Amino acid sequence: MLTAVRPFRILVFALTLAALGCHAQVPATTSGVKLSPELTRRVQVLIRSRSGVPPEYDIAVGPRTKSEVPGYDAIAVTFSSEGKTSKPVMFLLSDDGKTLAQFSKFDISSDPKKLVSDEGRPARGGPESAPVLVVGFDDLECPYCAKMHEQLFPALTEHYKNQIRIVYKDFPLSQHPWAMHAAIDVDCLAAQSPKGYWNLVDYVHAHAAEIGGTERSVAKANEMLDSLTKAEGTRQKVNADTLDACIAKQDETAVQASMKLGEELGVDSTPALFVNGERVVGAVPMKYVYKIIDNALIAAGQTPPPPPPDEPVQATPTSPATKPGN
Repeated sequence: MLTAVRPFRILVFALTLAALGCHAQVPATTSGVKLSPELTRRVQVLIRSRSGVPPEYDIAVGPRTKSEVPGYDAIAVTFSSEGKTSKPVMFLLSDDGKTLAQFSKFDISSDPKKLVSDEGRPARGGPESAPVLVVGFDDLECPYCAKMHEQLFPALTEHYKNQIRIVYKDFPLSQHPWAMHAAIDVDCLAAQSPKGYWNLVDYVHAHAAEIGGTERSVAKANEMLDSLTKAEGTRQKVNADTLDACIAKQDETAVQASMKLGEELGVDSTPALFVNGERVVGAVPMKYVYKIIDNALIAAGQTPPPPPPDEPVQATPTSPATKPGN
């Protein structure tokens, strides 16, 4: 009897794809040695019973092909129902035909820090050569982001000094009506003045409740954001014509690209943090944020500063803002 090395959880995903009809027909056959009917049935029975595959799904088993695992061949399995077929799901079949296995393979050759870069973004804290990069996906209308902005980053820059570099990437949520406009405005200023960008981000996060006035008008909020951006631009002596043209254009291209990156990294709520590529999820006490950063410093061959006393500050609030549907 065939035995499974671990539960085939990936099959649930495959079946979902088949049911939704997201893929065109995919043939399960490639060049290789075809399994006997008896062995094919044993594979089908095991997969169906272990994964709870309903009877209306047909399971097709492809031929043996060479794999990277000694003693095992690869076989492709597909699931079909009502004329729709899933993408192939790969399994391993032992040379003696007695063991069916599946494993996940991940590429860890790249530095995780490079997954989320600071390229083109204004930074706080240490220089570009700082051993730890903290990237926050931020929504300027998000109250939880404002809380984190007020509490977390001052503590980190004070504790780690030049060992840490902090950048924000845009992730305005659709349920926040002026967040996109705010992201574009601060980015318009960032193009000419990183200092002005951070001054404006500080102000917007601290005064978000006031933006839009008592009537909470989106038009009023956008007008206030434009005025605040132009005023900070004047203080920083930027080119007013260039700044005004950028504000008027309201080009979402860069912000949408930032949001797409966040989605690819699994971001579905704000705030979201990445420490040298490691995602920090949910309400994390500060001592654990320090631990994550300390580990990143040690991995980079640096000595972390002495640990601070325990603090009640949380890295992210208990109820982060999420994208609709999440």
